[in-house]
Amino acid sequence: MHRSTGHPTAVAVCATLVAALLAATGCSSRKAPKSVASTAVPRPMARTLGLAHPESVRYDSAADVYYVSNINGDPAAHDDNGFIDVVNADSFHVILTLVRGGQDGVTLDAPKGLAVSGDTLWVADIDAVRAFDKHNGSPLLSVDLKPLHARFLNDVAVGGDGAVYVTDTGTGDSTNAGGNVIFRIADGRASVALASPALAAPNGIAWSPQLHRFLLAPGGKDVQTWAPGDKVPVPFAAGPGTYDGIEPLADGRIVVTSWADSAVHIIQDGQMTTWIRHVNGPADIGVDVRRGRVALPRLVENRVEYFLLPVGR
Repeated sequence: MHRSTGHPTAVAVCATLVAALLAATGCSSRKAPKSVASTAVPRPMARTLGLAHPESVRYDSAADVYYVSNINGDPAAHDDNGFIDVVNADSFHVILTLVRGGQDGVTLDAPKGLAVSGDTLWVADIDAVRAFDKHNGSPLLSVDLKPLHARFLNDVAVGGDGAVYVTDTGTGDSTNAGGNVIFRIADGRASVALASPALAAPNGIAWSPQLHRFLLAPGGKDVQTWAPGDKVPVPFAAGPGTYDGIEPLADGRIVVTSWADSAVHIIQDGQMTTWIRHVNGPADIGVDVRRGRVALPRLVENRVEYFLLPVGR
């Protein structure tokens, strides 16, 4: 999600966040991406309702479920009331709350990005990265990133090297103090993989097996790519900016959400086109690789919507 200074209401999260970040990035004056050629208006095939500021959805093909992180209030508050739901991929119903802050020895404040690696569910949580058993929710590890000056951890992904990488969006400005960082976690230890203003308030991160690089969804106008060891990210596709979730598809296309125009876009051959419009609070998407389906968390609407992917050209 994008950094908010507001408090628990959905309206406050949306209004404060969008106004501040659009002003900072100048997204309101950006020329909109082209629309997808089809004239059909995409409609959600299903919804999961009754959530509490759902920020990230991650599909697990092994279990055939979606994990959904729920901030449940202020996205920057250490209130230990965040939780993670498990949603059945066929019924779209929440079948259990896997992890709940403040219960069973769990600390979970405002969970955002999720990643699955084997039997482990990784979670970005303000200034710590936490790991849970994906089957029973038991806490496995908590990596404190405060000593590395983490401010607002946002998304997490497993890289080609098996290490865990997490973005720190910070305050969304152009300075390198408190944000504009990608951290790396391996063997329970955290380090700075990259710290650069060129990251432009990094939000979404996903590993692309096709490109052998990470995809980055920042606050700036360009979706970026980056490989560990590179000193700066590389611009990849231009669009409205203020991005959030980003995911590669098996056919080489890339799906990315933007708060700047409340839309979901598809990148193909370096060109960004608009797929779904008028989706308030489009956060960190998940892709159901079995069914060709995108799960879109509507953070300020407290629900997740599901869309069938359009056929690639």
